[in-house]
Amino acid sequence: MQDYRVKLATLPEECQGAAALRRQVFCQEQGLFADDDRDAIDAIALPIVALDEAGVVVGTVRIHSSEPGLWWGSRLCVHPDHRRAGPLGAALIRLAVSTAHARGSTRFLAHVQRRNVVLFRRLHWQSQGEVLLHDHPHHLMQADLDFYPPDTAGEEGFIVAGRLVA
Repeated sequence: MQDYRVKLATLPEECQGAAALRRQVFCQEQGLFADDDRDAIDAIALPIVALDEAGVVVGTVRIHSSEPGLWWGSRLCVHPDHRRAGPLGAALIRLAVSTAHARGSTRFLAHVQRRNVVLFRRLHWQSQGEVLLHDHPHHLMQADLDFYPPDTAGEEGFIVAGRLVA
């Protein structure tokens, strides 16, 4: 068994690890971006990370507010070696929405790749329709904020129990 800590990225090495993981997943693995997926949103976004027991970033998502009350989640990813280790994606989503809720979110949206829509529906999200982003089908999805109570302890985060996967 391995535990993971899901928290707001507060240290430079956590932010660097999140950026490296995003490049690995979105550029190298999925080919959505050529060299780097960073954009203007990174300047205002709050990065959230999942850390393994050695403190290595194995999952990440970012959140930001585009206008009062409206928050967005984006760039959710988990390292390939940890995707079957436990509910890291769900834990990252939980902290993302709950953190935004605590900071005044009245609506939380994300563009979700089509293959991940089922996961988001299980986590109390609803599709607002399909869109094409980066030449790949996505759904604009909205979180049910009643399912995500406000969480102000994001810097400390919480522990998620995982399982070892060979």
